[in-house]
Amino acid sequence: LKPYKCEDCDLRFGQKSDLLRHQKIHTGEKPYKCWECGKRFSQISGLWHHEKIHAGIKPYKCYECGKCFTDSSSLRKHEKTHTGEKNEKCLECGKCFTLKSNLVQHQRRHTGER
Repeated sequence: LKPYKCEDCDLRFGQKSDLLRHQKIHTGEKPYKCWECGKRFSQISGLWHHEKIHAGIKPYKCYECGKCFTDSSSLRKHEKTHTGEKNEKCLECGKCFTLKSNLVQHQRRHTGER
């Protein structure tokens, strides 16, 4: 049972502290600051991930080509370049892309946005 509900997005949490931490996303509050570059984060986990970049820590390795990444989501995104997986589809013309960022860039052609 998750009794604590976010009034902004309806996500539910088992502990009040988790709800309070989550709500910073909606308020824009960013209390966690990187001492090296000054970038701020709403969640401590975001700061920890960011600090890996400065430290050069890249524990996630692609077994296909050996390239290393700071987080697992970046590795998974990269791995799609090897598999040819194209799950991002343009609803306007049907063209498919490996990365969402490539789809967004493509969609600007339909809207005329640069």
